[in-house]
Formats: sequence, C-alpha cells, structure tokens
Amino acid sequence: MSRNGSAAVEFQAVSKVFRTGKQSHTALDGIDLRIEAGEIFGVIGYSGAGKSTLVRLINALEKPSAGTILVSGEPITGVPESRVRQLRRDIGMVFQQFNLFRSRTAAGNVEYPLKVAGWPRTRRKARVAELLEFVGLSDKARSYPDQLSGGQKQRVGIARALATSPSLLLADEATSALDPETTGEVLRLLKKINRELGVTIVVITHEMDVIRAVADRVAVLAEGRIVELASTFEVFSAPASAPTRSFVETVLHNRPTADELRKLEQRHTGRLVTVAIDDENGIGPILTDAAAAGVTVEVVFGGVSTLQDKTFGNLTLALDGPDEAVRELAARLAEGNRPAVAVAEDDRRTA
Repeated sequence: MSRNGSAAVEFQAVSKVFRTGKQSHTALDGIDLRIEAGEIFGVIGYSGAGKSTLVRLINALEKPSAGTILVSGEPITGVPESRVRQLRRDIGMVFQQFNLFRSRTAAGNVEYPLKVAGWPRTRRKARVAELLEFVGLSDKARSYPDQLSGGQKQRVGIARALATSPSLLLADEATSALDPETTGEVLRLLKKINRELGVTIVVITHEMDVIRAVADRVAVLAEGRIVELASTFEVFSAPASAPTRSFVETVLHNRPTADELRKLEQRHTGRLVTVAIDDENGIGPILTDAAAAGVTVEVVFGGVSTLQDKTFGNLTLALDGPDEAVRELAARLAEGNRPAVAVAEDDRRTA
C-alpha cells in the first residue's frame, strides 16, 4: 500500500462546556496541545476526564466553546460546514463497539465509505481487496459481522477507517471490548499502519497497557485538564502527577505500598530504601563500594522494565551493616537529588 501521509493536530486554548437548562458541565478546560505529524499519541484518563470529548472535537463532531483546533495547519473551528466535511474526509475513526453494518459483509463495510465518496466500482473493489489483505482478512471478505470474532470485527473497522487514505486516524477505546490477546493483535496493526503508511494516530484509552504498547507520547487528562504531557517513557519512568502515578501503578508495581513496606520491615532488619534506576544511572559501583565497607545489600522488592529501547525501574533494598556506612551509602544513592536516582527511606530505621 502507498503511504497516506500524516497530519498534525493543534489545540489552542480549547474549552468545551455542555449546558442543559441552567446546568453546565465543563468537559475540557483550556487545552493547549500539539500532536505531531506521524506520531502515535495517547490520551488517557478515567471516565469523565474529557477523553471522548477531545476526540469528538478533532473530527468536528463537537464544536469547542472557546479556542481553536487545527488539523494539518487548517482550522476546523469557525469554518463553513461544507469545509468541515471536506476536512473530515482526511480523518479515519475506529470505534469501541466496531459500528459495522450487520447487513453488509466485511468487504461491504469497507466499501461503504468509498461508495459515499463516489469511487467507481472497479476502483472500489481493488481498494477493498487491498485493505482486507493489509489487515489480514482476505479470507473473510464475504463474512458478515455476526460471523466474525471481536478482533476480526475491529480489523474490519480499521480497514474501513483507512478506505479513503486518511492522514489522521482516531482510535476511541478501540480495544476496550477485546480480550488481551486480541488487543495485542489490534495494537500491532495500529503500529503497522503508523510505520508503513505514515498515518498519525490518536489513541484514546483508559488502559495504561495500551499506552505502553503503542504510544510515542501521552497526555493524561483529569477533570478536563491536561495534568501531564510527556514521552511515554518519561510518564512511566517518572510520573509527575497523582493521576499519572495511579495509572502507572496499574501496570508497574515496582514500589511497595505502605502495607507492603510494613511487611518488609518485619522480615528485614536492615534500613529500607527504594531506588529509581535507568540506563544512565545504575547503582552497581555504589553497591561494590558498599561491600567493601561491610554493608550487605539485599533486593527485597521491585522490578525493571524496558520501554522505547530504554530501561527503567525501582528496586527496594535492605541495607545492613555499620550505622555510619549505611548512612553514607543511602546518601550516595540520593546524591545530588538526581531525578533518575531518588531514595525513599523508612525513617523509623534511620540510624
């Protein structure tokens, strides 16, 4: 398949307020955001955070109460509806519940937007065959949705979204209705689309595993505001906001909770410290010196992960030995308050 090209998306001081009678609800509040052309951008938040509103603003299914939204440098706000329809043709949409026509075959569903766009029959048939092969469903062309698995339905939905060669693909909770194995298949397909076709993809989700699997960068939404915006690696390795930390903890459990820390205290006599490590800031040399100073070090909790070709993690250590040597070791681990190597101590064991 030929490359589709990619689109950038920009939000400039965008707010959206819904009003019902005298009641009002601010779904988005002062959003400033740029999604770069060619990236896979994740948007995550709990229910009610404003995720779906944000994606509906991108494809102009909702209009902002304030601010400007641009796609590929062109505003989709404050322009005639005829122009909005033209801009929307360059945006593909993948839905949580697939939204397939039950009366049409897989091929018929993929063909539908091409009919609407006025493509001639011969060209439509060739495009449908190309897309079904791309998503791995050539053998399901004549199958109806009720004859397909959830993952197959979603792949038909993705093929349909790609039919008119959009430069921007919006995936709104596209894997929420799928089991873990099928989710992995769909996410690998999204990465293939981005890599081979160059399409910009915006993934809306409440699942941090999805962000970890595909996103280059991520925005964390809470109560209609962006509370964190960073590379996926930065968000996982050093989450800065409370909502982000809560999301990361659903995927990475490498720091002990308060209850777990108390249990560790009961089992280990040494001073407990939790150390964040990454590729540039390891603790090997420090631990070598610790042994020479008579300090024993035991890893009692933690884990190390790899993301975007980088390594990060947290290790909780029990330090046991002469009081002064233990204090010096803890100080070295926290030296300079480096963000990559931070120490969380059990103060009750401070010598």
